[in-house]
Amino acid sequence: MNEEARGRLILALDVGGDIGEALAWTGRLTNHVGMFKIGKEAFTSFGPDIVRRVEEKGGKVFLDLKFHDIPNTVARAAEAATKLGVSMFNVHALGGRKMMEEAVRSAGDASRRFGLPVPVVLAVTVLTSLGDDDMADMGFSESSARRVAVRLARLAKDSGVSGVVASAQEVPAIREACGEDFIIVTPGIRVESSVAGDDQKRVLTPEEAVRGGADFLVVGRPITTAVDPVAAADEMVRAIARGMAARRQ
Repeated sequence: MNEEARGRLILALDVGGDIGEALAWTGRLTNHVGMFKIGKEAFTSFGPDIVRRVEEKGGKVFLDLKFHDIPNTVARAAEAATKLGVSMFNVHALGGRKMMEEAVRSAGDASRRFGLPVPVVLAVTVLTSLGDDDMADMGFSESSARRVAVRLARLAKDSGVSGVVASAQEVPAIREACGEDFIIVTPGIRVESSVAGDDQKRVLTPEEAVRGGADFLVVGRPITTAVDPVAAADEMVRAIARGMAARRQ
């Protein structure tokens, strides 16, 4: 297996009914994905224990709680996330420059204080469930989701954030605006045209997303609802590897 490509695949542990289910996915796929995303459903159901237990099983964690509050509150949350040993966590870019700056500062301070690696701090731009009509409904003067995402990505970079979470369709524009070293994590990845119960609007395939400049892909249902989840994850890694090869040409 291409280890670099595997490291770019993040499995979304979007479960809240049973911590055993989440840990079963971790045990089953630790050697087939690079990281596990723990979001609001799992964290609200199980608390910090889910992070610790995934890490005990050898899994890296992307803590996807989208911190969005006053700067001091988000700084304290960033410290707590860093103490948990997560590899990544995110804030919402709409919280503004000061909030993002405080999150980055606090994560760095906590990592030095507790002797832990500095986590990657990401900013969420525009949720992949939102489209241009939603931008207009919410009163944005710029009604293009792509333009809003690029503008927020620039703000995040200027605030010292390492990268963003953004739709694959915005990746080329964000890459052009923010440079090659800026990390782009992309959800809304699909291997087919649709997934049952799908609420994602701005999606691409794994190969398309990586070829276009995405660094990490967040995938949930295309793996967890597959007949053979391990095979689905491995095929996703192969698609990522193809995208990486095309991107380097």
